[in-house]
Amino acid sequence: MGEHDTAVLGVDLGTTNAKAAAYGLDGERLAHHDVEVPLAAADDDRAEQDPDAILAAAVQVIAAVAADLRRQGRRVAGVGFSGAMHSLLAVDGAGRPLTPALLWADNRAADQVTEIRRLTVPGALTARTGTPLHPMTPLAKLRWYAEVAPDVAARAARWMSLKEYVLLRLTGAAVVDHSIASATGLFAIAARDWDPEALALAGVDRDHLSTLVPTRTVLALTPAAAGQVGLPEDVPIVVGASDGPLANLGTGAIEPGVASLTIGTSGAVRVRVDRPRGDAAGRLFCYAGAGPDDWVVGGAVSNGGLVLKWARDHLFPDLSAAARAGGEDPYDVIDRLAAGVAPGAGGLLFLPHLVGERAPRWDPDLRGALVGLTVRHGRDQVLRALMEGVVLHLATVVGAMAAAGHPPRAIRASGGFTASDLWLGIAADVLGVPLTVPRRAEGSGFGAALVAMGALGLADPDALALAVTRDARTVVPDAARADRYRRVLAVYEDLEAALAPIFPVLDDL
Repeated sequence: MGEHDTAVLGVDLGTTNAKAAAYGLDGERLAHHDVEVPLAAADDDRAEQDPDAILAAAVQVIAAVAADLRRQGRRVAGVGFSGAMHSLLAVDGAGRPLTPALLWADNRAADQVTEIRRLTVPGALTARTGTPLHPMTPLAKLRWYAEVAPDVAARAARWMSLKEYVLLRLTGAAVVDHSIASATGLFAIAARDWDPEALALAGVDRDHLSTLVPTRTVLALTPAAAGQVGLPEDVPIVVGASDGPLANLGTGAIEPGVASLTIGTSGAVRVRVDRPRGDAAGRLFCYAGAGPDDWVVGGAVSNGGLVLKWARDHLFPDLSAAARAGGEDPYDVIDRLAAGVAPGAGGLLFLPHLVGERAPRWDPDLRGALVGLTVRHGRDQVLRALMEGVVLHLATVVGAMAAAGHPPRAIRASGGFTASDLWLGIAADVLGVPLTVPRRAEGSGFGAALVAMGALGLADPDALALAVTRDARTVVPDAARADRYRRVLAVYEDLEAALAPIFPVLDDL
């Protein structure tokens, strides 16, 4: 078989799903499968996932894509992996889970963050590790286990992320790439090694963590795993990176000043930089990138598409039921209703902090708020305010990036929100820069496949990413709407600052 019959897989392990896609060496997608994995448990402070459910989903989607490629008569040259950041679980000496995986949205370690702030110099630690202090971090979660569940901590042979767990079960290797490690709060980004002070604060040593490896490290499937996923044992498995930097690569947001905007369940804005740049002010992260010499700076928000899912399921379930009865997607109906409302949602502002918040405040106590309601407002205006609120908060992250010397001049968009022309238009108008959407919106999965191609000498990841993503559609901000949103954003920022001290009091009540 020649290069035209060769395919590389990108596997993306998300918060609530697993996806696999196959690409030719020209970047064209050849096959795709995804499986939704419901959260194992969730409430105001907890967000857990069953590690074996994610593993089963990963096996399922890889096997489905492998079967498609066999029917096409194509050879799989390699598999690359992407994973969501900040998850943490314990395994025993046999590599079996002792705990569920605590996800990025898990806020139970808020008290431990307060204690860590008291014991260290937060700005110095954040600058060194690139990870702002927040309950999302494995650093805080490890301290929570040490203080609240010491029996579990004592039995843990190793702590790892969901991506590490899947790779462990598929290859037998306990490894963590620099990109995933750099989002733990335990990794010194300049030294590319575990940070001694952070390990001490977490109550672990390096023997309790996976072996650090570069993103292009190649592993091998175990015979049992090869049978499960339907691939030959000699197919190389490339460790890959975290989903954020891979979204930059997969959408072509790799040139100076070109940011990647992702809105899925959560959201993030990131720009690639050429050296580690930790933020002593604690507003932005800096994580190791998809390649050996790149990094990403930006901020993640906890509330993206989950805001509309909440509205669909809890605010307006009758709308969803009627849409489905009529053969429509409820999100299409939400789009249509919100599109009939002018920018500014009739004077409604929505703070979208339904599960606390990350950048740029990194405050788990923030809560959602719908402000400005009158009797003339209906669900059309409410839905418009929800969509605007998500983007207005992302604009505060972009503002922090600009203040730190990383203002985006253009943005590449990916994630589920790209299916909505309305939401894309709102984002372009609020952020005030052109938004480009590549033909495919699965940025992280494509990025994982590109890293695998680079590791195996099949293609130059950056060059191929830019070549494939040039054929894209661009949404240009409207000057009048952008001016209106600038005024709305100023009010939004004042409102968030005014309400932030009230939310902890409400929580106590």
